[in-house]
Amino acid sequence: MELKEPNILNEPKENWGGAWTEKKLDAFTKYVRSYLTILNKNKHWETIYFDGFAGCGTRKKKENTELYLQLLSEEEEHIYKGAAERVLSIENLSFDYYYFIDKNEKAITKLQNKLNSKFPNIKPICRNDDVNEQLKLLSEALETNKYAALIFLDPFGMQIDWDSIANLKGTRSDIWILVPTGVIINRLLDKKGELKNSAKLESFFGLSKNEVKDYFYTQETTNTLFGEEEIVTKVSEPIEKIAKLYVKRLGTIWKFVTKSPLVLYNSKGTPIFHFVFASNSVVAVKIAKQIIDKT
Repeated sequence: MELKEPNILNEPKENWGGAWTEKKLDAFTKYVRSYLTILNKNKHWETIYFDGFAGCGTRKKKENTELYLQLLSEEEEHIYKGAAERVLSIENLSFDYYYFIDKNEKAITKLQNKLNSKFPNIKPICRNDDVNEQLKLLSEALETNKYAALIFLDPFGMQIDWDSIANLKGTRSDIWILVPTGVIINRLLDKKGELKNSAKLESFFGLSKNEVKDYFYTQETTNTLFGEEEIVTKVSEPIEKIAKLYVKRLGTIWKFVTKSPLVLYNSKGTPIFHFVFASNSVVAVKIAKQIIDKT
């Protein structure tokens, strides 16, 4: 599929992986077990599992040549991996409903066939659609007070619009989001203050262009031989600042957010993703924090 914007990436190739992938999935799976253990014992609500970027784990290496792929190393392309089979494989614990979403029709069809074959007693719902549209539908369902949802948003890029996140405010939802802090967002924040994709940064953070610039840059006026000159400087430790900003933004939607997300590094020790958790339950965030601290 040809990309129209440099913020959309399809699923990575099948032989992705590395310590970071296992770290992310191990932490998430531990949380799923704790979540289901608690909610299965206290059946006040029907439970929903929502995976917004389920995919099938296949991708042609040279499929896309947009800005993001030009910015990424081969190692960084391998970090993404879905959690569908892990969640469905948890013994003696289950959700009432499973929703797997992916914009790639071939990918989601392949996943549907795989899950139907491997888990014949479970009827997962797989939808070929944009995650933002499905999040809106989910938020409407959660307004009924009939359901509790665990949301897993594991994109490789910046496909998630802030408006879709904001729709979940006040719902009974727990959410894990993989934020491409170092691998993509930081590379869109040019050192000279020129945002490489201001529209996407605005929609991702739910902030105006000026608000984004004010957060990540300082500006001062200096006198030179040619008169006054405006000097723009990018903040120090920008990757950490990106994570803190997203955590702060999530705090406007959910009551509790992990202040120190799970950080995923590449082999050079550079942080490339932050795995963030948010919930309206203080117990839930305590469990997530314990898992992150021990991972």
